[in-house]
Amino acid sequence: MKSIQEIIEKLSPLERKIVPFLNLPLNEIQTKTRLDSTSLLRALKFLEAKNIIKLQTKKSKVVGLGTNGIYYKKTHLPERNLLMLVESKKVVSLEEAKRISRLSDNEFKVSLGVLKSKAMIELKNGKIMLSASKEEIAKKSLEEQLLEALPIEESSLLPEQQFALQNLKKRKEIIEMQEKTETTFTLTELGKKIAGKEIVSDLIEEVTPEVIKNWKRGKKFRKYDIQSEVPKIYGGKKHFVNESIEKGRRIWLDMGFREMRSTFTQTSFWNFDALFTAQDHPVRELQDTFYIKDIKGRLPDRRLIEKVKQSHETGVKGSKGWQYSWSEEDSKSVVLRTHTTCLSAKTLASLDIKTQLPAKFFSIGKCFRNETLDWSHGFEFNQTEGIVVDRNANFSHLLGYLQEFVKKMGFEKIRIQPAYFPYTEPSVEGAVWHEEKQRWVEVLAAGIFRPEVTEPLLGEPIPVLAWGPGFDRLMMLAYEIKDFRQIYENDIKNLRQRKVLI
Repeated sequence: MKSIQEIIEKLSPLERKIVPFLNLPLNEIQTKTRLDSTSLLRALKFLEAKNIIKLQTKKSKVVGLGTNGIYYKKTHLPERNLLMLVESKKVVSLEEAKRISRLSDNEFKVSLGVLKSKAMIELKNGKIMLSASKEEIAKKSLEEQLLEALPIEESSLLPEQQFALQNLKKRKEIIEMQEKTETTFTLTELGKKIAGKEIVSDLIEEVTPEVIKNWKRGKKFRKYDIQSEVPKIYGGKKHFVNESIEKGRRIWLDMGFREMRSTFTQTSFWNFDALFTAQDHPVRELQDTFYIKDIKGRLPDRRLIEKVKQSHETGVKGSKGWQYSWSEEDSKSVVLRTHTTCLSAKTLASLDIKTQLPAKFFSIGKCFRNETLDWSHGFEFNQTEGIVVDRNANFSHLLGYLQEFVKKMGFEKIRIQPAYFPYTEPSVEGAVWHEEKQRWVEVLAAGIFRPEVTEPLLGEPIPVLAWGPGFDRLMMLAYEIKDFRQIYENDIKNLRQRKVLI
């Protein structure tokens, strides 16, 4: 057990200032020491680290006045001004009332709605007529009473004040919710022995030329408290999304893949048609796809267009296709790419199969879908794509690549099951186990491209292994993110605390 003297010799100048007043309330300590709030709180935290005090923090929400709320508190709510105008005129036209009241369009409309809902006015033939009694007019509304009472803690609001608050919240900048933090402390047993002591100390804090010049015998240095917490330092680092993408890119490169890149906007030809997605398939509808209005894209050479058309209308290598009349005009529509598989289609179309096989390619990039935003879905997300073009490739190779990539991203529990996609056969979905949610989270979509895809793009139906893991979902699991929306929040506190992937 350290002696009281030892502890006193370790106290910083800030701590020494407040120790004599620790028996007083916090506001009195600040008055006596003349410390600002930040310095006082820092000193209290130092003392807590030495087990002299125990800090308690209470957070609460305070209902305060917004910009308009401050103005209305001085000059009346807009509906009160309109009511006084109608009271003086008895009957007034809408145009005249708006002109005389000098209310904005929004304020005037809101005032009419409020007064009508409270049965204080009637609207008839473009005129406003008073329908409230003098007593009703003289009585302040619940909203006016609340404005006069603010600021006030939300937890202490009466039921009628809660009702008025909800009404005012619907209106612009009248109410402002503020967070209030109240700090208190209690003395520990050690603190009770030290509190109130007058600490006169001439301990040396630092060695300066002046101290050396005027050195006197008996002078003592303040002891360092090596057990006290030091300020956290947050070094510069990459945003965790960029860091994750770089790690994914490195995994693919280490596995011998080459990167594919292209623009966010693609024609429907590359995004859908080249991948044997029928033009009447539901995935093309506005509910799933973002279309760029009034723009048509350029298509590739005529030979490839005719092959894709044939694939859709009558099929290839014995298949029947989709049995409909394929529209070249529809394939010119420009969309925000819904997947990165469109890059695979473009890459396959550019390959020289005589000299460039076998080949392996990957991509990582943003995709866009008209999805409802929730904890696991977003309208903007990152996807990674991989293809292996090899005459000897088979389904076992595909499963091996999927398992290897997911394991390298740090996940051991993987489930792969049959699925359906228009452009692959066989097709599979892969999921990894989410410990927090206690459920499987789908992160992989994969398969072997159908001949209807490879025949037009490559000239012959060479096996192409293809997969597209949902990269953001892998990120969520790697960083223990519970909600997809947190990826885009950019909260500086959360960003500082994110671990660095090694």
